Amino acid sequence: MNLNKVFLIGRLTKDPEIKNLPSGKNLCQISLATDRFFTDKEGKKRQETEFHNVILFGRLAEIASQYLKKGSLVFIEGRLRTRNWEDGSGNKKSRTEIIAERIQLGPKAPKEVLPPIEEKEEIPIVEEEEINIEDIPF
Repeated sequence: MNLNKVFLIGRLTKDPEIKNLPSGKNLCQISLATDRFFTDKEGKKRQETEFHNVILFGRLAEIASQYLKKGSLVFIEGRLRTRNWEDGSGNKKSRTEIIAERIQLGPKAPKEVLPPIEEKEEIPIVEEEEINIEDIPF
């Protein structure tokens, strides 16, 4: 079995760029920043930011270019794709992108702050009580 699925919630780092392909289909490129909050070994809270290149096609491209702008919060569901090519000098290049399959626009308030979700290194183990069959009322 194979699975190529990506879920991202982040903010646009610049305004969307829309283009029309020769086929007549719309293509929109957005750059998305996602943050990861965690506690390091010394107990200090840390933040790590990743930047993602996202490609939207067709109606999703139109919606993104119409409603999103730099700083907008958006939820992206899609798949990973890596493109390889040679530049004019013969150097090999590659770029990993997310091809959006679904999007959900965030709140309209641009500065609305969402609470960070922190990763926990230790997950407590909860011991379950043993069930006595005689205690069941039926």
